[in-house]
Amino acid sequence: MKKISDAVALGDEAQAAVAQNKPVVTLESTIIAFGLPYPENLKMAQECEDIIRGEGAVPATIGIIDGKLKIGLDEKELEQFAIRKDIVKTNLSNIAAVCARGIWGATSVSTSLMATSLAGIGVFVTGGIGGVHKGFGESFDISSDLTALSRYRAIVVSAGVKSLLDVRASLEYLETMGIPVLGYETDSFPVFYIRQSPYRVDMRVNSPEEAVAVFMAQEALGHKTSLLTAVPVPAKAALSSAEVEAALAKAEAFIKKECDVHGRDVTPAILKQMNEITGGRCLKANLALIKNNARVGAMIARELSSRNTAH
Repeated sequence: MKKISDAVALGDEAQAAVAQNKPVVTLESTIIAFGLPYPENLKMAQECEDIIRGEGAVPATIGIIDGKLKIGLDEKELEQFAIRKDIVKTNLSNIAAVCARGIWGATSVSTSLMATSLAGIGVFVTGGIGGVHKGFGESFDISSDLTALSRYRAIVVSAGVKSLLDVRASLEYLETMGIPVLGYETDSFPVFYIRQSPYRVDMRVNSPEEAVAVFMAQEALGHKTSLLTAVPVPAKAALSSAEVEAALAKAEAFIKKECDVHGRDVTPAILKQMNEITGGRCLKANLALIKNNARVGAMIARELSSRNTAH
């Protein structure tokens, strides 16, 4: 295991891949520790890594173990993230505290993207990014995922923003921060469980080559934000906008009445409730989209590695 700093290290497989300019794809651990129940969470993590390997890239799931931010968890560590109950969800505001205390932490989009950048890896895959929450004018609830996208350099592959967010405000914020938004084989910005929204992306790309070309142009211009590549959930697993809106309204009402959750705990609580309301369809959609994103991310990583080698 290679130490990047006193708090950050690369796993052996990821270290070898980075050193040899092989394609590498990073993944978060919050979806394992908080996004899905056991054993589906472990199975999902293993399948995503298998998909990435099947496309010729090296997976590197990120997590904090005893205060050390590790990029590239091994099989036993993945299992621990799936079963342990003492793991803290981290974002940019609390990750230093988690590392300083020497405890275990699951990395969200923001902290995974930070780690990806520290390791010099070019592609990060997630399910859906966080964004601007509804009612942000009163709560000012804006995910640190957006801060990370504006601060760190990588191609971020996701199924758009999570369905419970203010999609229009999230896209406005992305534009304000200068974060380009590509649609992978779509002109419409996808919204997690939903394939389409009324909002258009900055540019449609139909292949890994086109996505990497935009990223390389961004690099040449000295533009150091991430490049958000939005991939629609596979059609067979998608939910309709009406289904999601109805489930979300019920979930939000339940959480407000029955649960005392705030900040970074709100999103997982609402998503869990939405899955129960839809009879498990949200979980099926979530699994389908993250696996599809892993496949697309690996293809993009392979193309990026090829371009970097050629240069």
